[in-house]
Amino acid sequence: MEDIDQVMNESGILPELNALAGHSVLITGATGLIGSSIADILFRYNETHALPIKVFIGGGRSQERAMQRFGKYYKKEYFQFLFYNALNAKHDFPAAVDFVLHGAGNAFPKMIVKEPVETMVSNFSSLYHLLNDARTYGVKRVLYLSSSEVYGIRSERIGNEPYCESEYGYIDLLQPRNLYSVGKRAAETLYISFGDEYGVDSVIVRPGHIYGPTASLQDNRVASAFAYAAARGEDIVMKSDGFQKRSYCYCLDCASAVIKVLLRGENGQAYNIANPDSVICIGDLAKLIANAGGVKLLVQEAEEEEKKGFNPMDNSLLDSEKLLHLGWKGCFNAETGISHMVSILKKMNGWD
Repeated sequence: MEDIDQVMNESGILPELNALAGHSVLITGATGLIGSSIADILFRYNETHALPIKVFIGGGRSQERAMQRFGKYYKKEYFQFLFYNALNAKHDFPAAVDFVLHGAGNAFPKMIVKEPVETMVSNFSSLYHLLNDARTYGVKRVLYLSSSEVYGIRSERIGNEPYCESEYGYIDLLQPRNLYSVGKRAAETLYISFGDEYGVDSVIVRPGHIYGPTASLQDNRVASAFAYAAARGEDIVMKSDGFQKRSYCYCLDCASAVIKVLLRGENGQAYNIANPDSVICIGDLAKLIANAGGVKLLVQEAEEEEKKGFNPMDNSLLDSEKLLHLGWKGCFNAETGISHMVSILKKMNGWD
């Protein structure tokens, strides 16, 4: 809660939250790492301001999971649960929605490898129906949570320079793991095409490597898996050389950036989400997590099956200048964010 208050007051999003007051927001994937962080900020705003963000609608595949996560808000007038499964073609779209934040779909490496077809379909097919509904009901703006994986792999001559929003590298279309990247690229183009043909106002965000205590226990991405292990007091096992540099961002910083882009981003544009104070390599990330949990860092060779889920990008650095120009500010550097993540996970699960 202290982190949420800090983000509301210091990230520069209070004007955007005030602008959302009296309007309604639909979040698909609202129980996920990023979606639930956005919901936390919106709920906290409603608890501390007279005019709430009306009819907050949380989209998810499991009402039970949503109840566990947002149960205390279920009887609030500004909250309504909506079943939303990105694998389904059609949904009952509520006509009263003003803004849509679309973040539903498989994102865990394990699920991407296990369900490649479902992952790609969810990134594109159901999106058509969501955008059609937004067009039909006159939604003010649709924001798509894409991924930094759309950038692909750069040539060696460019090295470790961060990706700007207009720069793209190579993606091997015949590698199943790349369906996530290809699906996100296709979805972005569909978004922009709906704006071009039908006038749907759309913006896109491309989060880097997001971490935080809103991560699911089933999330096997590096930061989440390491943090849960450290919080339980287990040694961390790193299965790479750890040299890959990444643009990391604490979940609440990412959520505040999404809210900023939703209201201030330019129609038809994409924005990287990355905190310039959190650019570190995987090895340093692992050390920070191990230190936060008081555990050891071990290194092992990854098995072939595990390698299938690895991010194919050696360089995942993102240029955040475009986002910063909107007036957004990150509140948590890597050391602080990691420390808070492990500490909160310990307290939430009774492991402290």
